[in-house]
Amino acid sequence: MASTFNMFDPKLLDGVKTIHFIGCGGSGTYPLIQILHSGGYRITGSDVEETKNTEAERALGVQVTIGHDAANVGDAQLVVYSAAIHPDNPEIQAANARGIKTVERSVMLGYLSRLHPRSVGVAGTHGKTTACGMITTMLELAGRDPAAVIGGKLPLIGGYGKAGNGQNIVIEACEYHETFLHLTCAVGVILNIDNDHLEYYGTMGQLKLAFQKFALLSRTVAFNMDDHNTVDVVNSIDRPVLSFGIREEAHFRAVNVTEYKPGFYEFDVLELGEPFAHIRLNVPGYHNIYNALAMCSCVHPLGLKPQDAERAAEAFRGMGRRFEIKGECNGAVIVDDYAHHPVEMDATLKTAKTLGYRRIIAVHQPFTYSRTKMLMDDFAKVLAQADQVVLLPVMGGREADDGTVKSEQLAAKLPGSVVVDGLEGAANWVKQNAKEGDLVVCMSCGDLYKAADMMVEP
Repeated sequence: MASTFNMFDPKLLDGVKTIHFIGCGGSGTYPLIQILHSGGYRITGSDVEETKNTEAERALGVQVTIGHDAANVGDAQLVVYSAAIHPDNPEIQAANARGIKTVERSVMLGYLSRLHPRSVGVAGTHGKTTACGMITTMLELAGRDPAAVIGGKLPLIGGYGKAGNGQNIVIEACEYHETFLHLTCAVGVILNIDNDHLEYYGTMGQLKLAFQKFALLSRTVAFNMDDHNTVDVVNSIDRPVLSFGIREEAHFRAVNVTEYKPGFYEFDVLELGEPFAHIRLNVPGYHNIYNALAMCSCVHPLGLKPQDAERAAEAFRGMGRRFEIKGECNGAVIVDDYAHHPVEMDATLKTAKTLGYRRIIAVHQPFTYSRTKMLMDDFAKVLAQADQVVLLPVMGGREADDGTVKSEQLAAKLPGSVVVDGLEGAANWVKQNAKEGDLVVCMSCGDLYKAADMMVEP
């Protein structure tokens, strides 16, 4: 495992006036462009297709080119590229040939994290996007005008992030290939640590080591005391810590947890045993209690009040692709969810089962051959909770198909499940089989959302 971590370059933007982004339409890239554009930098960009993000960038005044070409680099003094861009990209090669510095987007994100004295980085195998959404909502409603770089769309700010004009930035800190080790945050939040990305890390020990480094790069660490892997990491660091949880005597603890309507929870938060806040969630799922507790743990370090957390919990209605209701098909409700790891899918399906629908139909697009192969029995166990399972072919992502793992192998462990041939096949199956009273839950971090859109089309 080769580390991506390198020393911070405080002179990264010295003398830089024009920055070129390769892969400018990505959800992780667009917020960086917003922030840098608002800081007075001239931005150009390129991508392979037109998206809502490229349209929004053009509206800002960014020069966007569709297609990759050496000429696109223009007079840029710095080139930023997304993780999906290969080294043989003609724009990277042109920049290298001309001696123009090139950095991956996570390096730029790390630089920006240091420009905001009250930065929050939210890490964890699951729940990052929702927790970021809650914390951003809290800061926004408190009038702090935060910058944000989030992995999903937050309706309150109209997208994946915003430039902001204050001391705060909220960052989704991704552990993929250790990219979160470029961040330095005032508050580093660790929600949980599960066995994911082991094709890169190799062992759980190496994954925990990466989270330990992330914690050491944070001034204060807020962590989930109910997650034993996270506790292991935090026990080995010398940093001020704020714990949160339900089962343990955490610094911030949820008590008197009640379900005020099916799938929706409210509870009291105690700080060191004393009343802190009353939280009433407007997003379904028991797992969201932890996301709200993570938000509460950020109140003091960010100079906020408990009432700010209460108001944010009431106002927050969820993120794009996080149990997002897309519409109906034959009277069945269609939900799109980003869940792609067994732990996430378990939380999603458990939430679905509390909502009182006649039948839960799980439509799943497995993502990456290595994860599907390594966790196949876990996927089967979780998906067995659904009344009907529909599987799409495995989406390889950046991995090549060596032919050793197929969705049919997973289907064989799930009696009555079906395998369709792709997005249209999934949409057609639902259109032919879903009925009123059904809840169809589409789960994938790939492009299954396109099938969900097809399902609700007239």
